Amino acid sequence: MNPELLSRLQFALTISFHFIYPPISMGLGLLLVVIGIIYLRTGDPKWRQISFFWVKVYALVFAMGVATGLVQEFEFGTNWADYSRFVGNIFGSLLAAEGIFAFFLEGGFLGLMIFGGNRLGPRMWFLASFLVVFGAHFSALWIIMANSWMQTPAGYALQQSSVGTIAVMTSFKEVVFTPSFLVRLMHVWVASWMVGASLMLSVSAWYLLKKKHVDMAQAGFKVALPIFVVLSMTQALFFGAQQAIEVTNYQPVKLAAMEGVWNDQSCAPMFLVGWVNTSTQTTTGISIPCLLSFLAYQDINATVQGLNSFPSDTWAPINLVFQVYHLMINLGGLFILIGLLGALFYLWKRRLWTTRWLLWVFVVSIFLTELATLSGWWTAEFGRQPWIVWNLLRTSDAVSPLLQGYQVFASVLMFVVLYAILFVLFLYLLNEKIQHGPDPIVDEVPVTSLPDTFKEIFRRKARA
Repeated sequence: MNPELLSRLQFALTISFHFIYPPISMGLGLLLVVIGIIYLRTGDPKWRQISFFWVKVYALVFAMGVATGLVQEFEFGTNWADYSRFVGNIFGSLLAAEGIFAFFLEGGFLGLMIFGGNRLGPRMWFLASFLVVFGAHFSALWIIMANSWMQTPAGYALQQSSVGTIAVMTSFKEVVFTPSFLVRLMHVWVASWMVGASLMLSVSAWYLLKKKHVDMAQAGFKVALPIFVVLSMTQALFFGAQQAIEVTNYQPVKLAAMEGVWNDQSCAPMFLVGWVNTSTQTTTGISIPCLLSFLAYQDINATVQGLNSFPSDTWAPINLVFQVYHLMINLGGLFILIGLLGALFYLWKRRLWTTRWLLWVFVVSIFLTELATLSGWWTAEFGRQPWIVWNLLRTSDAVSPLLQGYQVFASVLMFVVLYAILFVLFLYLLNEKIQHGPDPIVDEVPVTSLPDTFKEIFRRKARA
């Protein structure tokens, strides 16, 4: 039992399971802010009722995200001790900022968001909700910043220490604004907003199919569908293209693996679907001529470097990277089609409300957007191999030196069982909340009336 391979498997399992929840938190949070603004502007209690329903879902997702996210912090020490020593001077300030400024902001106002709807008043409750959502996005900012440094390290110097070679920060600004950071951050944020919109569309479509809470479902579509349409096109046409340029400039061997390019090629095609045969070094499938050269260099005649231009020991698992990358981009194109169909049927005499096959498409859209987000994450992380820090530290050199294979194997089995139970519990609780639907709005007794209430009680006692 190889402890390095098992540690990779364990981290892939735990981080993939965790990554289900932060995109929902950020995406659903954005929609809660939009709905809150609509309620403040219109005063329609329907929007307040919708907010209260989705806040309960948000709280469940937040709890799952926190519970599964803490695991990675322990894994850095138990499984990846040499990695932690190498990046500790860089990541210490970034992760500390995430915990102090972001997580505490999010967690600090979460209670007010969940329990303060009838107590704080609409504006104060909206402010608490906004700060929770802002904290979620601010937390993601620091995490993506740290991960981007691993992809395109900058602002560091290598030094010898008592524990070996370590990276030491020389410029906080260069670490923060490492070349891949801003593009990756917006790519993740937009993907997360799409996940949140698809969740609202999925639940709303299910209500319409079951003819339950129809007003709420139609209102949810009116908010989430335009956001989904705009974001799906923005992601594919702008941020996806920017990602291609960033990878071309700083990680050309990853680009070659993503598209199965073996030899330097001008007017390089981009595959829609295909298969990579590593034994014969060929890639076959359906492709669009010259599109890869255009996306990478904005020139259809540009030459894209192939895998054979780089040492073979720096190649990622090529077919795996190729397949998850194309799963992501194909789903991205599908989202544009789904969004435009939904908009067309909505504008065409509101036929969306009665078109059952399209409503079922929206029901399953949440699973597709989550899959697309995960496949994008897998592309970035598998494509970085064999480096855990690009061109500085190999994954094989980052594992804890005293780790035993049987220890990791036992923990992998434990995580499989535990996460299976957690996921079933999450689905059960989520389904229970969806089946229950929104609660009727019941206003609390105003605080200003309490003194008079107490006075009346005392008067009655005095008379008695």
